[in-house]
Amino acid sequence: MPGNRSGATNQPRPYRSSVRAQAAADTRRTILDTAMRLFVERGYGQVTVADIADGASVALPTVYASTGGKAAILSTLIDEAMGDPVVEQTLNAMAASRSGEEVIELTAQGVRTDNERYHAIVQIMKTAAAVDATATQILVRSDDVYREALGQVTRRLGSLGRLKAGVTEWQATDILWFYLGREAWHILVADRRWSWDDAAQWLTQQVSAALLDPPEPPTADAPPRS
Repeated sequence: MPGNRSGATNQPRPYRSSVRAQAAADTRRTILDTAMRLFVERGYGQVTVADIADGASVALPTVYASTGGKAAILSTLIDEAMGDPVVEQTLNAMAASRSGEEVIELTAQGVRTDNERYHAIVQIMKTAAAVDATATQILVRSDDVYREALGQVTRRLGSLGRLKAGVTEWQATDILWFYLGREAWHILVADRRWSWDDAAQWLTQQVSAALLDPPEPPTADAPPRS
């Protein structure tokens, strides 16, 4: 019947919107991946949005509609790095630990994983910050998030009573930033060609020596360890 045909034509087809959404997500991912590749190959300052559009095989307006301009793309890439599950996983494991040594080992390994995964984009961000005010703001925000996570580590060490006598939590966070911040990893791995494993092991040792108060020695009547 004509009425039925009309009703069938007007039936919603959710799969169409789902396909369109997936296509848009795929396009966005292609643009971000292309931008990342070009930033690494040429440097942030030498890449234009037109270059990104050409590399991703999309129209220039599509880039702006999907991801925004260069600064917005960089911000998205950094947000992806900061939102990596390894950060929350490390902080949760650290918060559950009852050992100062384990807290530092967990922190160093988590930070190592994050820096290894995102070393390239961090270097792009640092280079971009030298020529772009928006990139500078992104770098500052990223550093603040990084330091806040390290601050949670020092507060945990303090709650366990393992911070070295005379070291405040503020100072301890600065010490963690010195040894486990991005620059330390970059110098050892990128500049001096250490392996990530060797860098993680050495930095863990330095942090432990700088921050941890030695545990109380066993009393004379304590049973010997087996």
